[in-house]
Amino acid sequence: MSTTFDAAIGAFVPALPLAVGLSGGADSTALLLACAQRWPGQVQAIHVHHGLQAAADTFVQHCTALCQRLRVPLLVQHVDARHAPGQSPEDAARIVRYKAFEAAARSQKSQAAIKSIALAQHADDQVETLLLALSRGAGVAGLASMPAQWQRAGLDWHRPLLQVSATEVRAWLRARGEVWVEDPTNADERYTRNRIRARLLPVLEAVFPAFRDTFARSAAHAGQAKALLQELAQQDLAAVGVPPQLAVLQALSPERQANVLRHWLLSSHQTTPAAAQLAELMRQIAACTTRGHRIHIKVGRGFIERRGAELDWYNPPVLD
Repeated sequence: MSTTFDAAIGAFVPALPLAVGLSGGADSTALLLACAQRWPGQVQAIHVHHGLQAAADTFVQHCTALCQRLRVPLLVQHVDARHAPGQSPEDAARIVRYKAFEAAARSQKSQAAIKSIALAQHADDQVETLLLALSRGAGVAGLASMPAQWQRAGLDWHRPLLQVSATEVRAWLRARGEVWVEDPTNADERYTRNRIRARLLPVLEAVFPAFRDTFARSAAHAGQAKALLQELAQQDLAAVGVPPQLAVLQALSPERQANVLRHWLLSSHQTTPAAAQLAELMRQIAACTTRGHRIHIKVGRGFIERRGAELDWYNPPVLD
């Protein structure tokens, strides 16, 4: 019988060779099985060993046994995923995980030059991401949640299972007698995402049975708006200049000014201002009508200063 999972894999057309991010959980186990069956000899697996919990070695053992059975090459990347003070543990793990995927794709141990990487986030993960963004008052970029496809570090990245529920993934595995490893931290409700999964998704299922599809449409609409804002920001930044010229910034509407400032900070300095920081910066830009008006404000990971007719962002070194 055809399933949503089978349909998702059938619609997945990556550039080959393909690498699959394999954690050992149900979702990535199912994705690797399906891809290895569809493209024999063209698929590799990448497992990131975070070293954060005692069960990590069990994950490696499962991944190793699965890949040996499927005759799929496995690259294991060991990383230090400890988070810095003030940094979210989930954000820290995600950042090092992507770097590990990129390093594995470029590794000489890879059997062939990897062109695409597939990740196994599914429809429930997308809903959780959208709800987290809403809970934090995110803008369009946050509400766009996870893209199904993008490019990074010279690779094509895919999430082919975003239309498939967690229940459907597990049903697909059970129908084939397959097993997977359960991450113990997934039941730890100290993490907001786990509380959403355990408490909120069952309520949404009861009240709005089609919530996965409707939430996905909202995320897709936000993604389109994000792309338009990005295009406008690129045009405005070309006019404003790098570093930005105060006079040109002041001529923009508040909405376009906020959009281009966010784009400048992210594209040039890899930092994102808090809403309060951006509002204060824009207030100071509007008030900057004399040659002697000074601007010095904390924004993102550093500071913005007025230097003549321009704005400059800098991140002062930390002294020991």
